[in-house]
Amino acid sequence: MPPRSRGTAGTESATTATGREQPRQRVIEAAADLLAREGRDAVTTRAVAVAAGLQPPAIYRLFGDKDGLLEAVAEHGFAKFLAAKRVDPDPGGPIEDLRAGWDLAVEFGLAHPALYTLMYSEPNRTASTAFKAGMEILLARIRRLAAGGWLRVDEDLAAMIIHATARGAVLTWLSLPEDRRDPALLTALRESMVAAVTSREPAVQSAGPAGAARALRAALPEQTALSASEQQLLREWLDRLASDGRSV
Repeated sequence: MPPRSRGTAGTESATTATGREQPRQRVIEAAADLLAREGRDAVTTRAVAVAAGLQPPAIYRLFGDKDGLLEAVAEHGFAKFLAAKRVDPDPGGPIEDLRAGWDLAVEFGLAHPALYTLMYSEPNRTASTAFKAGMEILLARIRRLAAGGWLRVDEDLAAMIIHATARGAVLTWLSLPEDRRDPALLTALRESMVAAVTSREPAVQSAGPAGAARALRAALPEQTALSASEQQLLREWLDRLASDGRSV
């Protein structure tokens, strides 16, 4: 028998991988559906296997154990949220863009309460590939704020504040009895976030070097005239200027 060509072997390997992926995705979607309809306690390996049309041992073969399955469902949630994120190519302004992104994150959590709670129930879930991709979208929004002189805190701190307030808003809302869920709470939390992260006026238009340093620091990765060591040194200087002597 002549040896199989590499092309044929590659095609068979891809087909095998696809064959494994189909039942895996079916199980994840069945588990996510059970989670949404009946809550986390309903997501047992037996119930998920029945819903997916598989035998229970298949769950262990595909995910290792129930924790592995829940990890996969959480990753599915992050991917679903990432797909829902809208990046406006021509936003009305960087602060309005920030508000829109925050609102979208909160709306997703309120629309998928059980899934959202699972996504954020374990600290290590932030290692998710989809979570990291979503954070890159948030960081791009923050860089636009910094480049325009609107950012009043360090970019990393801004990301933490924005993420923490959105997450806290959703989990607090879900913990409240329905008759105590006042939309004013969400508005107040969002505006508190905006006030903590942004300045009333672009800092680059006011006296002092702090705002200009933040704007230049945001644009620094885009330039190529400086060497890596020169960029590092300049970044350290800009960090000191941007702090403006304040502790945050």
